[in-house]
Amino acid sequence: MNALLTLLYLILCVGIVIFVPPLVVPHAATYGPFTAFDGARAVLLCTALAVVAGFYSYKRKTDGTFLLRLFVAGLLVRIIVGLAIFVFRGQDFFGGDAITYDFFGNAQLLSWGGDHYYQSVANQFVRSGEGSGWGMVYLVAAVYAIVGRNMLAVQLINSVFGAATAVVIYLCANHVFQNSRVARLAGISVAFYPSLVLWSAQGLKDGPIVFFLSIAILATLKLGQKLQIKYILILLAALIALFALRFYVLYMISVAIGGAFIIGMQQITATSFVRQFSAIILLGLALTYVGVTRSAGSQFERYGNLQNLQRSRQDLARSAESGFGRDVDVSSTSGALSTIPMGMVYLLFAPFPWQITSLRQSITLPEMVIWWASFPMLVLGLWFSVRYRLRMISPILIFTVMLTFAYSVFQGNVGTAYRQRAQLLVFYFIFVSVGFVLMKEKREERKRLELEERQGLALHQAATYKARPGRPSI
Repeated sequence: MNALLTLLYLILCVGIVIFVPPLVVPHAATYGPFTAFDGARAVLLCTALAVVAGFYSYKRKTDGTFLLRLFVAGLLVRIIVGLAIFVFRGQDFFGGDAITYDFFGNAQLLSWGGDHYYQSVANQFVRSGEGSGWGMVYLVAAVYAIVGRNMLAVQLINSVFGAATAVVIYLCANHVFQNSRVARLAGISVAFYPSLVLWSAQGLKDGPIVFFLSIAILATLKLGQKLQIKYILILLAALIALFALRFYVLYMISVAIGGAFIIGMQQITATSFVRQFSAIILLGLALTYVGVTRSAGSQFERYGNLQNLQRSRQDLARSAESGFGRDVDVSSTSGALSTIPMGMVYLLFAPFPWQITSLRQSITLPEMVIWWASFPMLVLGLWFSVRYRLRMISPILIFTVMLTFAYSVFQGNVGTAYRQRAQLLVFYFIFVSVGFVLMKEKREERKRLELEERQGLALHQAATYKARPGRPSI
């Protein structure tokens, strides 16, 4: 299997280098034409990062071979999807933000080279309402500095992030539940669920956001077990990355981490209390030192009020194709709270069949059927986790609940809700896996009892037959 996956990867890379020529893709409606250069550099950069991620996966003490195969298979799927989008120029259809990041990433690179005009262009993006994604602009600029302006390279790097997320989610699930079935199913779900593949195969910030969220949760779980400087640094790096990519997610993951340390992910002792308190202090000091808390505070003052939230929600809801709740008013606390039930239904289950009016919406239907069918297992897994693993799952639970409520208030567009659901699905799938394994083990136990009952009945009948008077002897 390892040889087959390696061969498929090599064939795909050679195919990209030989058959994918440099493209100049016109998009005058937005930022003019953007250029994608040769695929060889993109493949080399992707391979270098994939080797690092694959080596880390393989060296895990538990299921190392499985994790390596999971990573490579997930990466292959994403490369194929990303390549199709790139070759057939589907960026605007599937995720127009990729074009935005290409333009401003290139502007940022030129500004680093001393171009004052493009410096003002890049600064304008950061200061604008879209500036919450300035980290993605810096990532694109850094990639372009290495390989030239190359959208395919950004897509391939995001594919590595997406495939690596499946490995991280496996490690999170296995850490909490100590069950290989649960962890494997969670990892497989994240590796191959269609929307998670789609968003991480493009030049969008969704793939890195989900990856760093998963890394933050894993580091938090490890720190709850033992205070290690390595995981402090990993968690700090993940939080800084999240701040640069989507600043309001930083607030929620920080609250989840702080709440988990306060509650305690294990039985509270003097040692665990000191460990968790020390972790909070170190993280707080580090975030303050690098300026994240100051910048986050200024952004919160600018965006973190209900009036701005109402304006943003109305902009999303005005879409004739996929907007909903146009008459909803979240500018007051009571209005925001009353919006949560309807918003949560749309966030978790939309698009509904009767809302499908375009090709873009119709291609989501197969995976939505899978998700709707999985929801009972999500409820079962969540109930079991809360009852028996509450301390251990506290960082995952606090974060997913907070972000679910936040998006339920904020979202007024089916398409945007569908896309941002990816930040939650990777953690939802852990609970889905728990529910599935519980149902499977219950069926196996029932079959075992039925088999034992039949065997006992057969033995009883045989004993009765032997004891019957007049039974012929041999």
